Amino acid sequence: MAKIRKDKIWRWRCQWSVVTAAAVALVVYNAAANIWLLRPQSCPTRSLPSPSPTPACEPCADAVSSAPNDDPVARVDLRLGRWDASRAYRLFDYAAVGDDYAESGARVCLATQSSIERLHELLRIAAHWSGPISVAVFVAGDELRLLRAFVTWLFRCQPEVYARLAVHVGTPAGRPGAQGSVPEWARDCGAKPLPPGERRADTVAWRARNPYPQNHLRNLARRNCHAPYVFLVDVDIVPSRGMAESLDKFLADAPKCALCAYVVPTYELDKRVANFPPNKSELLRLSRKKLAIPFHRKVFIYNQYASNFSRWEASGGNESSATHVSHNVTNFELLYEPFYVAPDTVPPHDERFLGYGFTRNTQVRRPPAWTRFLG
Repeated sequence: MAKIRKDKIWRWRCQWSVVTAAAVALVVYNAAANIWLLRPQSCPTRSLPSPSPTPACEPCADAVSSAPNDDPVARVDLRLGRWDASRAYRLFDYAAVGDDYAESGARVCLATQSSIERLHELLRIAAHWSGPISVAVFVAGDELRLLRAFVTWLFRCQPEVYARLAVHVGTPAGRPGAQGSVPEWARDCGAKPLPPGERRADTVAWRARNPYPQNHLRNLARRNCHAPYVFLVDVDIVPSRGMAESLDKFLADAPKCALCAYVVPTYELDKRVANFPPNKSELLRLSRKKLAIPFHRKVFIYNQYASNFSRWEASGGNESSATHVSHNVTNFELLYEPFYVAPDTVPPHDERFLGYGFTRNTQVRRPPAWTRFLG
């Protein structure tokens, strides 16, 4: 019995000795590891590379700087924009702006509006109008990527046009613009911009069922003009060459009249006319041959009837090379829709009217005190 008890005590002492030795070894190891890890590190000696010679070519700096952003409309945040009064359309001011637009110093800004399928007409306007241009574009769904492509094409291939341009965007709440891949022609200056057939079939079908908000876009383009006067036209109305300079000089010398609107004689040219008439004499020659007629005379004669084109034509050809007032327009008609130059203090277009036809006459029915027909 005593022997068994001694054996148990001996085994217990052996086990305790082993545990104690292991614990001491662990403590010693941890202490050594901490001393090793916390010792001060000596700074390594690094050899610096010899300075490279300064490049002699200054254009090398261009390789460091990032390439210019030629797709400004891509930066538009589609979650923002401002709603119209009916909350049916979201409007975006200055989606793209050229460097010279706000600094032109011109007295007249041309304002226009367009859908994506007619936006190519803007190039004809820009070819004749040298002043600032404010254009509002209506896009639905995938049409936004085509607008981006057109603006990119202008930026790269027509920089003198882009420099004096401001592009604004209107998009419907029911089919907002959607960013997508830009087609290859956007960066090909040899390509024709906005070729037909690029819109998706469902977008074309949607556009056919829904009215076009012309008056929203007219107001959008007008309100973003910075010049004292605005010349508001549709995108298929091409001004005469040099008209921006002529109007600028006329308005500089004209008596101050805050309530005057200056009507611009507007004609339709026959498809057989190859060259744009350079002056009034040539326009009257085409008129006598029935190759030029007052705007909308065949479609709806009252559209321009109050302007009295007969009186303007009777005054002859270029009796004066300078722009001047031909006569005062006094017989206002109910459906009169002239194209005119005036301060943007004139009443806005009524945005309750949508679609095509009679969308401008409600605005003209609240005219300034004097409407004058330019010679």
